[in-house]
Amino acid sequence: MYEPMTVCLDDDMGAQLDELAIATSQTKPNLIIEALKQYLLVNAWQTEAIREGIRQADAGEFIAHEDIREKWVTKLAHTMD
Repeated sequence: MYEPMTVCLDDDMGAQLDELAIATSQTKPNLIIEALKQYLLVNAWQTEAIREGIRQADAGEFIAHEDIREKWVTKLAHTMD
């Protein structure tokens, strides 16, 4: 089932959407739906990751600052080679 919706775009976004629709042979509504799907997926993942981090913090599941620092110092030393 689909829910009709009106979206107002500024002139620049409208022009960019027009160009992309032509370049990809897709309709503007399909491009908007695909963009919204991707946005929702990313934000759902991020929200869940934040919830998990809060859960871990509330449970006292921390990594010591020195351990993290040591890990990144080692990683950076190897990427500079």
